[in-house]
Amino acid sequence: KSMNKVSDTLHLPFRKSPFYYNRLQTIEVRIGDVPLGGKNPIRIQSMTTTNTMDTEATIAQSLRMVESGCEYVRITAPSINEAENLRNIKEGLRKRGCKVPLVADIHFTPNAAEVAARIVEKVRVNPGNYADKKKFKIIEYNDPEYEAEIQRIYERFTPLVKICKENGTAMRIGTNHGSLSDRIMSRYGDTPLGMVESALEFLRICEDHSYDQVVISMKASNPQIMVQAYRLLVSKMMHSGKVYPLHLGVTEAGEGEDGRIKSALGISTLLWDGMGDTVRVSLTEEPEFESPVAKFLVNHIVHGREELNSFLPSATETRESTIEIRDTKYELSRRDSHKTGVIGNKQVPVVFADFSAHQPDFDSLTSIGYRYDAVSDKYSFSDTAADFAFLGSRLPVIELPGGLKRIYDASFWKTLRENEKYFPLFSSAKEFLETDDFHPEMNFILLKQGEFPPEGFPHYGSGMVWVMKGEDRNALFHWRRQINYLLSKGDESPFVFMAPAEVNCDFFNDAHLAEKYRLSAESKSQLYDSAQLSALMIDGLADGIWFYPSSKLSNQTAFSILQLSRLRTTRTEYISCPSCGRTLFDLQETTAKIRKRTEHLKGLKIGIMGCIVNGPGEMADADYGYVGVGPDKIALYRGQEVVERGIKADLAVDRLIELIRGDGKWVELL
Repeated sequence: KSMNKVSDTLHLPFRKSPFYYNRLQTIEVRIGDVPLGGKNPIRIQSMTTTNTMDTEATIAQSLRMVESGCEYVRITAPSINEAENLRNIKEGLRKRGCKVPLVADIHFTPNAAEVAARIVEKVRVNPGNYADKKKFKIIEYNDPEYEAEIQRIYERFTPLVKICKENGTAMRIGTNHGSLSDRIMSRYGDTPLGMVESALEFLRICEDHSYDQVVISMKASNPQIMVQAYRLLVSKMMHSGKVYPLHLGVTEAGEGEDGRIKSALGISTLLWDGMGDTVRVSLTEEPEFESPVAKFLVNHIVHGREELNSFLPSATETRESTIEIRDTKYELSRRDSHKTGVIGNKQVPVVFADFSAHQPDFDSLTSIGYRYDAVSDKYSFSDTAADFAFLGSRLPVIELPGGLKRIYDASFWKTLRENEKYFPLFSSAKEFLETDDFHPEMNFILLKQGEFPPEGFPHYGSGMVWVMKGEDRNALFHWRRQINYLLSKGDESPFVFMAPAEVNCDFFNDAHLAEKYRLSAESKSQLYDSAQLSALMIDGLADGIWFYPSSKLSNQTAFSILQLSRLRTTRTEYISCPSCGRTLFDLQETTAKIRKRTEHLKGLKIGIMGCIVNGPGEMADADYGYVGVGPDKIALYRGQEVVERGIKADLAVDRLIELIRGDGKWVELL
């Protein structure tokens, strides 16, 4: 059962092969002078944060975005006035020699969309609120009532479709997980299927009018839901015979490290699948910082891919097996594996620190979550303390924390007294096969990139943990080959993935620009690691992460990847929207203020939304919400339920703390 479930995850119908990069072929959509889809490059885009009525500020910001690599500039148009001002913005950009295509972002206002479609190159509509006012009501529709609703949408949406067709304007049908209509919610629930059906309702109207200049997106703040929705959408489009271009993005990703890692997890998983014709990374930062991150992810996975594919082994060399796929599943869940000590059987994935290259000292132990106090002669540990330490073939010169489990090279481990307290790492399946000295509970076996157990290997089963070592940008495809082979043998041992140590992160190698756009060496390293491991995390194949050599950055990255892929909760998570022209307060300043007061609340998810458009719906995953509802006015939410409206902004953070405290979820910061 476990084998079939994961095999289905590997062998999905939209992939020619899970072991090579194959870009999904979509139709071409014309967007000004920068066409999308087909054989065109994957395009990069972002969105302005200025007031759309401030023409000069919007022009200036758009120029900065283009300089940072943005190929489409999206601008909010919440009313007819803003929609009409898009003409002035467009003319101002053209006078400055900038021909970047403009995209009007529409929510709730079909009349604004119809104005904008005559001016800009592309219009984005959200099917959840284009023709619906969300009231969070459960309504039971019988079939005739549901069809009547579809007819109402048809009549409301058709004028925009005709205008776009007449003016050569492209359209994005942009579904958001948190803003599905009450109609969709009532029939499909808050599900990836509901997201897909929400878009298809509008796509069918476009097709009924022979209009196909459409791009589709399936955004969510939860990367797992986002990936599941895109995969389901593509399978449905392939079944219908026409695949439209895809806009990839994780909505409300947040700021700083979290925003970058969460975006990398969701976007990279789909890029590895061959999906994606345009990418937008949504950060709670200035928009010019978004495009370099998106560009880095695209370049890492796609750049030079034809040449990289040529270095991958053939099917015969990798022993790819043919496994019958009876029922392809899109629901994402953890793989079932044997419980092997603290690893496997859906226990939280573990984190490894690697000290094989140097002796651990108190500073290096602090970097992986263990702090030594000389006065009490005791260790304290954080929620992000590594679970295992690999020491190679040397004994530590200081006493290590009792809770940090030790692994040694198998040949050295055999020489230790009381070695049952520690665990061996065998350098290969061959070494493991040739020994009769095992640990009774856990034995780690290294599989280097491109290696497989020898034919006739008899030990598949409990007591083993496979450590799969990646070495280059093709690591994911090698890992998938190894996984597929092991599953074909019925192996249910846990899988640990060792990310490549030496990486080429020089896709954005101008030092001045890298500093200007916050792409430091550390940031690029985190993006690289998150992209490499993304599909394994999202597909539920990982039981552990092993970075080498160990460092504070690598430990922090490992726990962030697990947190943001919803596999292991160790801290507070913030779901904050990227600022835009609709935002009613300073998102960056407010997010920092809320983070400072609440970041010790392990396990809570707090949504911080600049306006009601990005309000209770967009923070669907959040436990609490802080939402701008007017100038200097904030509403607080518990889940998707409003608790208090109209709070003055200078009082709202304190009221949020009071709400959390009143629910018994507050703990004092020691």
